Amino acid sequence: MSLLDLAPVVPVVVIEDAGTAVPMARALVAGGLPVIEVTLRTPAAREAIARIAEEVPEATVGAGTIRTTEDIAASVSAGAKFLVSPGTTLSLVEALDSSGVPYLPGAATVSEVMALVERGIKELKFFPAEAAGGIPYLKSLSGPLPDVRFCPTGGIKPETARDYLALPNVGCVGGSWLTPADALAAGDWARVEKLAAEAAALR
Repeated sequence: MSLLDLAPVVPVVVIEDAGTAVPMARALVAGGLPVIEVTLRTPAAREAIARIAEEVPEATVGAGTIRTTEDIAASVSAGAKFLVSPGTTLSLVEALDSSGVPYLPGAATVSEVMALVERGIKELKFFPAEAAGGIPYLKSLSGPLPDVRFCPTGGIKPETARDYLALPNVGCVGGSWLTPADALAAGDWARVEKLAAEAAALR
């Protein structure tokens, strides 16, 4: 099954303390969101991925903000089951091809999308979604590129997520609202689970 079909919303998580990774992942899974993208934006990210992969087998944990071949190797070694990049260069997509795990390369323009389609890649991350044109932009892409599907991420909120998900070329959306920094810091896993349950019900 495609990554885009596993859940309507993929939590895009910034983890400052690896100790929060496992209870956070369990709360997200309990709420109905088993796919979790841990962004490589903090020193704790790789350890967080490793802990989730080892201790929460019911979660499908991946690494986001993949920018280099070193990011790919370290993330796969930590246990990442998928990779997500904010954008895509030729060398990066070649390394992603060789990683052995599914990936969503980032694209924001028609030319970037077409370059990836030429390589046989038809499932992409659309980033930064809101800043790059949002729902109207994705609607305009569905005409000339009807066989491409996206996971738009960046600036999407609970009140706009459903409209994104209604588009025929959107499989899921990425959202950072599911794991607020204050909830992670306070260990408020009930709040995380509630937010996940609301997001899981969007489709």
